[in-house]
Amino acid sequence: MPRLTLLIDADDTLWENNVFFEETIEEFITLVEPLGYSREYARRILNETERLNIRQHGYGVKCFGRSLNETYRKLAGQMAQARTITHVEGLCTKLEQTPPRLMDGVPETLEYLNTRHRLILFTKGHAAEQAAKVERSGLQRFFAAIEIVHEKDAPTYAGLVKQHRIVKTHGWMVGNSPRSDINPALQAGLSAVFIPHHNTWELEHEALQSGVGRLLVLSQFAQLREHF
Repeated sequence: MPRLTLLIDADDTLWENNVFFEETIEEFITLVEPLGYSREYARRILNETERLNIRQHGYGVKCFGRSLNETYRKLAGQMAQARTITHVEGLCTKLEQTPPRLMDGVPETLEYLNTRHRLILFTKGHAAEQAAKVERSGLQRFFAAIEIVHEKDAPTYAGLVKQHRIVKTHGWMVGNSPRSDINPALQAGLSAVFIPHHNTWELEHEALQSGVGRLLVLSQFAQLREHF
């Protein structure tokens, strides 16, 4: 097999991420439930608030905390209480301090792939926050480069291809998000490995699209060793 360049996503591909956000959301919805709104309605308001805040403030725990705070104030109105706001801030602090929990087989698989191909960690979010996750994961030694961007869209992939001189026919993106990992990579002319995660963030859901490159679907990260 020729030497390839594998762009590899981080959150929910190398380590668990959204499951911790979902746990925090469940705690938050339970906290605001006495206000009289259904859990479905409270989640819908949170999702709408997140979409708006992401455009202006990007991703990460701090932006998520802003969205929780604003959602609570929207739902509570004049009944908003300082102690509840403090409680919400505490949920976010706990989330921010949660260490990465690696997926099964990740270190061994990266070690194997690193001897055969060029690996580039390609993730989006708050730069300092994502860099801290990478450091705490202990996985940085497997990557030739680490790229943290604000958004993963087709133009960003095209820029990465040019920056790292990736031959498109020898370039693959590996990730769990159709919206950020798979579709834009295919649109940029790369191939992609889709590893679905049962807890992929709702705002990352999107129908899979076709592109010039190949699309490979695997159930586990460790299965990359069978194909690369």
